[in-house]
Amino acid sequence: MSDETEDTPAEKTDATENAVENTAENTGVQIGILGQYIKDLSFENPTPAQTLQKMAKEKPSMDINVNLNARVVGEDVYEVDLKITTTAKAGEDTAFVAELVYSGLFAAKNLPENTLQPFLMIEAPRMLFPFARRILADVTRDGGFPPLMLEPIDFAALYQQQMQAAQAAQATATDDVVVN
Repeated sequence: MSDETEDTPAEKTDATENAVENTAENTGVQIGILGQYIKDLSFENPTPAQTLQKMAKEKPSMDINVNLNARVVGEDVYEVDLKITTTAKAGEDTAFVAELVYSGLFAAKNLPENTLQPFLMIEAPRMLFPFARRILADVTRDGGFPPLMLEPIDFAALYQQQMQAAQAAQATATDDVVVN
């Protein structure tokens, strides 16, 4: 009698399916948040006593700017920065300036090249935004002002506008080329 055992056809099929599943898992798209953090936070309240008195009589004007930046920090690891700068003015006087750079580390394995930039510029900031919004609300409230409650941002629309502007700039640059 032999000590060798032979796999039955059913066992061979299971082993083959498991090998295919493992290969599919290794080649499938894998996305995850590795961490998120405040990279920079600044709150300036230059003249709180005068500003609070003015704001009791008139509504402040707000200027809000949002910027995004993404960079590679490792193999299949990207850091996305969501920078929000708000300036509130009561008349001509600055009530407050709040600036936040809120960042996240994202793993994106096997993500097709044509979807990487949209992921980093749309989906990643969409995941970071609620946390940044809460931080700005807390810091403005702690600065003596009503909490700043930012409206949700349509990062997909911003990305589309940016891409259209880049295409228009590229088209204009090629139209200006003169060859003699």
